[in-house]
Amino acid sequence: MIKSYKDLKVHQAAFSLAMELCWLTRKFPKEEIHSLRSQVVRCSRTVSANISEGWAKREYEAVFKQQLINALGSNAETENWLNYAIECKYIEQSVFERVLKQNDEIGKMLTKLHKNWTTYEK
Repeated sequence: MIKSYKDLKVHQAAFSLAMELCWLTRKFPKEEIHSLRSQVVRCSRTVSANISEGWAKREYEAVFKQQLINALGSNAETENWLNYAIECKYIEQSVFERVLKQNDEIGKMLTKLHKNWTTYEK
């Protein structure tokens, strides 16, 4: 039974990926600290943050679903910044493919949750 946003597999996956990207981007050049590194970390963290914020508002179905849409937007933004990272050769191809796959799976999970979520009356 889901009692908390922490019980949602999509939140767990998003949080895990954000932490991995936080550590991964520490290897970026110093000149990227306030630009690309910051963007990757912030947008990846926003995915799980939007899920948790939406969970707190889940009684209002439209509001919860909007937060899931916001999370999908941040998920897409994460992919965009990862594309820059691979093009700048800041990450290896194998790492890029792995984290991109994780990010894609999170997007699919968010889409499915958004499609299937129904708030029931108490």
